[in-house]
Amino acid sequence: MAYFTEDFLNFFKELAANNHKDWFHENKKRYEKSVKEPFKDFVQDMINRAAAEDDRFAGEAKDAIFRINRDIRFSKDKSPYKLQMGAVISPGGKKEGMGIPGMYLELGPEHFRFYSGLYMPEKDVLLQVRQYIMKHSSELDAILADKDFKKKFGELRGEKNKTLPKEFKEAAEKQPLLFNKQFYFFASLPPETILREDFADVIMDHFHASEPMRKFLTKARGL
Repeated sequence: MAYFTEDFLNFFKELAANNHKDWFHENKKRYEKSVKEPFKDFVQDMINRAAAEDDRFAGEAKDAIFRINRDIRFSKDKSPYKLQMGAVISPGGKKEGMGIPGMYLELGPEHFRFYSGLYMPEKDVLLQVRQYIMKHSSELDAILADKDFKKKFGELRGEKNKTLPKEFKEAAEKQPLLFNKQFYFFASLPPETILREDFADVIMDHFHASEPMRKFLTKARGL
């Protein structure tokens, strides 16, 4: 089934040129009909599909969806609204964020993106993950070399440290990913992908392709 119409994309294209409260208020009913409600239904369906394979993903769409309002308190850009919709489908929802590998879905007029992995782990978690990678480096390399993973996601990304604690220096010569402070990956597809009848299947294909890496990083976290 198709969750979205072209007006989902058109709404954000027009919002980009009219990113202020007056325009949004005038188009609020349109936002609710073309964006908010179908996105909520879509996210709930994706939660249900993921939970059917792993019950830790069970939850409510409201706990997964990010608000369209931007946090402008510390930003020079005072535009009040985001130009895409986003949701974290993972154990714990958006409260946990990408602290537990799940999937972060971002839908907008520039692209559709599927993200997963560990983003901004705490210091103690980062240490734990690095220790696990050091002991299971060959397993990580095998996951990265998988044809389906490489085709959909390419590589494991993240900001890197310039230096490492002594315990990791020798291992990092063979496994440079130990320098990473983050361990995430994503696929970027044309925005029109969200209009397809098989959009949910496209996402689940990526969910399945991401499973070995998600499981590896979940174990690395000790979960």
